[in-house]
Amino acid sequence: MCKISVIIPMYNREKQIQRCLDSVLLQNMEDMEILVIDDGSTDQSAEKVQEYRKRFPNRITYLYKENAGVADTRNYGIEHANGEYLLFVDSDDYIEFDLLATLKKYMYEGVEIIKFKLQKVNENKRILEKVNGPVFCSANGQSAFNQLVFEDVLLDSPCVYLFKRSLFINHNFQFKKNTEHEDFGLIPLVLLKAVTVVSVPFYGYDYVQTEESITRNTDYEKTKKKFQDALFHYDNMIQYINQQIDLEEKTIRNIKTYYSNAIILKLKELEKEDRKKQIKEIRKRHMISNIQVNNLKQLAKKIVLTLNVEWYLKMKG
Repeated sequence: MCKISVIIPMYNREKQIQRCLDSVLLQNMEDMEILVIDDGSTDQSAEKVQEYRKRFPNRITYLYKENAGVADTRNYGIEHANGEYLLFVDSDDYIEFDLLATLKKYMYEGVEIIKFKLQKVNENKRILEKVNGPVFCSANGQSAFNQLVFEDVLLDSPCVYLFKRSLFINHNFQFKKNTEHEDFGLIPLVLLKAVTVVSVPFYGYDYVQTEESITRNTDYEKTKKKFQDALFHYDNMIQYINQQIDLEEKTIRNIKTYYSNAIILKLKELEKEDRKKQIKEIRKRHMISNIQVNNLKQLAKKIVLTLNVEWYLKMKG
């Protein structure tokens, strides 16, 4: 078993995959494998990776599969990984050269989940935004979730964590295939199962902002599917937490709030008739009652969310 498996899902990234691979190969970590999972690319992505494989035959593994989306591709990577830890890197992004060196001490302490930070960058590697969040030295999964849930906007991104692979294997965790927001549906549940979690103040992941990334959500049919899949993930979460006897009441409240908040706020992306239909689904699930009110800020948020729903209900076609 090697120490780290870096899983890179790839689909038609001939222009970006070299930058991504370069950033991983720069890591000062000998005990590492790089798995590039090609999700049925139709451009020259495969050829680019094969060039790297010739130069680094013992470090890079190229695996091809029929196109089935990023959830299935990540699952395929987990299935073929040999590392004690998993790092997910999207093929159009890259990581800082000292990321794994910075996290190494936590790996050798056996920490199950190591969270780090992300910065948004442009194509010229200029930093546009550093995405902040809580920092803590040691916590169990529930405590970590409860610290992150209201302050970390990247709680559900797999790309800002180093995970012990055993978490996925022992609990049979998989990204839900054929769904949008597959991260939202899974990562909070993985976090809850961890025995040890740390969150470090190191900006190690570079999320590249391009014209494509800004305009890629223009397909309204996909927008509708995203909302429907978010409801699916909510229902799956309810079923999951009902089966967990070790969850504290505070944690259950927080996870319901987290999912409900995210879904209600997505209503604004829908057109009138679709909003009305999905509001009925929201009300059927009593999501408004999930929103907690422990202080004035949360009270204001609940009022806004409630008014959002009620206003949409009154809208005429």
